[in-house]
Amino acid sequence: MKIGDYKLHSVQTGLFKLDGGAMFGVVPKNLWQKTNPSDDQNRIDMCTRALLLDSGKRKILVDTGIGYKLSDKINRIYDVDFSHYALEKSLAALNLKNEDITDVILTHLHFDHAGGSTYYDEEGKIKSAFPNAAYFVQKKQYEWALNPTERDRASFFPENYKPLQEFKMLNLIDGEHEFDKFITLLPVNGHTSHMQMVKVSDGENNTLLFTADLIPTAGHIPAPFIMGYDLFPLTTLEEKKKYLKEISENDWTVFFEHDPYNECVKVGLNERGFYIKDKFTLE
Repeated sequence: MKIGDYKLHSVQTGLFKLDGGAMFGVVPKNLWQKTNPSDDQNRIDMCTRALLLDSGKRKILVDTGIGYKLSDKINRIYDVDFSHYALEKSLAALNLKNEDITDVILTHLHFDHAGGSTYYDEEGKIKSAFPNAAYFVQKKQYEWALNPTERDRASFFPENYKPLQEFKMLNLIDGEHEFDKFITLLPVNGHTSHMQMVKVSDGENNTLLFTADLIPTAGHIPAPFIMGYDLFPLTTLEEKKKYLKEISENDWTVFFEHDPYNECVKVGLNERGFYIKDKFTLE
């Protein structure tokens, strides 16, 4: 898919699993398991799919996946799996290396979105995974990540983002932001404080919305299907209804970060609510 100056590519960075009940909150299992069946530990299949925007001059990566810094214990809990996909492998398939990335837009700083932003070198020193890139995140999300609540503290690992600030590579965005002519950053607050979605649009016929954790999988298209992880679920509900209405009315493409089986969809609206009209990939 091409939008404006940018060629868009899906970049699979790895697979993992999360508890299905946590992923769907108060929605009964007999409903969510129709679209997201669980394993014997009640975990559903997930992925960490990044988005690459390539204009030739700029190569912008949206989110960086889990990365390789988690302990073996945590990797087992989430069944983290790089045997099929890894960020470097996916970039290599596009004839790119980490050094080629010019910008990294982080939707938020949870470990499964920002973990691949840094790594430990052979001497155990923390380094930027994209040494030539400028990183971007919402200022209020960064402040929240420095002082999370007891409820969401386990989602934040400071080694994923504090070094970027120390290296003077992190740019803090304040609110809705026109990144360039074709890219707009849209903050939403239901999942966590000031997560930012990424809207890529030519202003005419083609628009893609990287929804991050507002709509993490195709199974979350119905407005009331909201994650138990969300700090402010009623805010999420209003944000979903607002953006799903705009998505359906204007024929935008939704890009899923966490759905290993569905990459992009078109959304419709009927008397029963929002639904998926079409499924496809960027290529």
